[in-house]
Amino acid sequence: MTIAYLKSQKTVDVNGMLAQLAARLLDDGLRVVGTTQTNTPRTDTHKCDMDVRVLPDGDIIRISQNLGPKSRGCQLDPDALEHAVAATLARLDGADLLIVNKFGKHEADGRGFREVIAAAIDKGVPVLVGTNGLNLDAFLEFTAGAAECLTPDLGDLVTWAKALKQAA
Repeated sequence: MTIAYLKSQKTVDVNGMLAQLAARLLDDGLRVVGTTQTNTPRTDTHKCDMDVRVLPDGDIIRISQNLGPKSRGCQLDPDALEHAVAATLARLDGADLLIVNKFGKHEADGRGFREVIAAAIDKGVPVLVGTNGLNLDAFLEFTAGAAECLTPDLGDLVTWAKALKQAA
């Protein structure tokens, strides 16, 4: 089982790093599946629009909902997230790597991409997940401590992924 993660930090744009990695590996001929995320600021609130791209060639799905400028609750659209999960699961067979943009609250609560991550592990597909401090403990518990924290360096990540492909 190969499962690794990138931890969100103030100096590291995990979303951007995962998107760059996916693009590079796809250009190099690896079959990368999963999701990468782009956040677009809104002018009417401090919140942003969150969009995921389903890899390798899927749609861009808006996983956020605009709850208004004074909203304080979670803006995640659970139906849209589950659509991205289903689209990713359908692409898993034959993958060289699964990238999941974030192990978030839904995953920590037993939903979201947990099923896809588990299916990838069962199929022997290496997994790379973005995490944050809020959900890191839940992610490490989910992986039974088997996840490896990787350095957020594009060159190192490309080398890591290609080494996995060669070892397979």
